Amino acid sequence: MIKNIIFDLDGTLLNTLEDLTDSVNFALKEYNFPLKTSEQVKEAVGDGVYKLCERIIPSGADNPLFGEIVDTFKRNYKENMCNKTSPYGGIIPLLNDLKSAGYKTAVVSNKFDSAVRALCEKYFGGLIDFAAGENEYFGIKRKPAPDTVLSVMKEFGANIADTVYVGDSEVDIQTAQNAKIPCISVAWGFKNYDFLLKNGAKIIVRAPYEIFDILKNM
Repeated sequence: MIKNIIFDLDGTLLNTLEDLTDSVNFALKEYNFPLKTSEQVKEAVGDGVYKLCERIIPSGADNPLFGEIVDTFKRNYKENMCNKTSPYGGIIPLLNDLKSAGYKTAVVSNKFDSAVRALCEKYFGGLIDFAAGENEYFGIKRKPAPDTVLSVMKEFGANIADTVYVGDSEVDIQTAQNAKIPCISVAWGFKNYDFLLKNGAKIIVRAPYEIFDILKNM
């Protein structure tokens, strides 16, 4: 019986794309590099800030200015990450229903840790019991490594039989597989239904309320 639900953040609970795009383009403009569309940024996200910057900066990590651009992006995003970001429709009612039903909820993300915690506090408050972002400095590998998921399970006293992961990408599918827990994939985020299906999704939902119904039968 499922008691614990671990969510991805970007593209799953929050639509963060426009703020990400604005901060990407702020950093690129600072160094006179070509700007990116939101679609290009959407294709680049999912593996953390360094991979995002590697994919959007000319010459990637080999660019001699790479570290400076990453820092510029992070500073700007931290100051502007709530300008256009909002929960997807139906997410707040879902989290309220989960809370009322006694489920424990967490967020794990490849976004840098301070941003994950700040966003969860602002948009979800007490509806999320635990939040963790990328923190490889302390030896916690980013997704699809299972480290962040396993840290949440340890925090909750959970096990693979009572935990499910919810995300919008192939990285999330792989993360759940690596943690040996089931995955519910969402089709409203940064990847579409067909992409998720081709990348191994077993359960795909098109609206948040479907998650609650699925959990009751897992």
